Amino acid sequence: MIIKATDEYISLLNQAVAREIQVSAQYMLQHTKIEKLKRKVIKENYLLESTTYDEFGKLLEELAIQEMKHLADIVERIYILGGEATTKPDKIIIGNSMREFAELNVKAEEEALELYRQIIEAAKVIGDRKTWVMFSKIYSDEEEHLLKFQDYSEMENEPDLGETPESEWRAIFGNDYVTLLNKALASEISAVVQYTTQHEKAEGLERMRRKKAALEVITGKNKASVVSDMLKKIFREEMDHMEKIAERIYEIDREAIATVDPIPKVGNTLDDFIKLDREAENYAIILYRKVIDEASRLGDIKTKKLFEDIIQQEEEHYWAFDDFLP
Repeated sequence: MIIKATDEYISLLNQAVAREIQVSAQYMLQHTKIEKLKRKVIKENYLLESTTYDEFGKLLEELAIQEMKHLADIVERIYILGGEATTKPDKIIIGNSMREFAELNVKAEEEALELYRQIIEAAKVIGDRKTWVMFSKIYSDEEEHLLKFQDYSEMENEPDLGETPESEWRAIFGNDYVTLLNKALASEISAVVQYTTQHEKAEGLERMRRKKAALEVITGKNKASVVSDMLKKIFREEMDHMEKIAERIYEIDREAIATVDPIPKVGNTLDDFIKLDREAENYAIILYRKVIDEASRLGDIKTKKLFEDIIQQEEEHYWAFDDFLP
């Protein structure tokens, strides 16, 4: 054992996991909502190649990816220390304007810095130098995030965005339909968390298991490393799905609701991972067929095409997991 990590110490690290899941999803969904906001305002200067909205959108996407990397590092460390990582995020709040995004994110970063100071001190007390170094680096990143968001929160008020007048073609996107799209979004967020967590846990299993078979020795791989690589590829594709579904919801001038449903399940063995992930893909395929059917009924060709493309990848994921079953 590397160090004696108490339940209280693992709980503290899991508070960081919950926060990193929150902000990575929050920043990515805010990034997708920027396009909706842009349609409601006059460009600041038609001679400029981009607006403040464009620049802030790029920043949000960049920081969302960075927060996902923090999440992966923290989850990996929890498993190395013999703990179990949580899959439940802190409350995700998106906001309705660029300034509100910034204010919400300033609050999130301030809370993260307070928590990470506690973790750095706790790591120092028990002699966990690796975690101390890791969180010192993460702390530095979060300070930079805070300063960037503060710049945007202190800007002059942006224009009153108002409401987009309803029109006949937009009226087809009723509450039940938008709820169905948000259910698909929730499924993608769940998959991202589940596969990311399993990827890091599989990495730990790979390190702990010696390669015994001749082929494993020659290739430098075993089942754990192969599954880990596969999960890494798949969760990146699920991130792309998540972003595209949210973009479509905002494109039809409706609101994305950031929830994690179903609750991600990690499992304890590689066989658990495969079984649970196959079930997750089965759930998504059935749900997305319902979306396609409803989009067809309403004549929403763009959403239909989007989900036809997504479901094709989900079926590929399903069969990839199915191949590993006994």
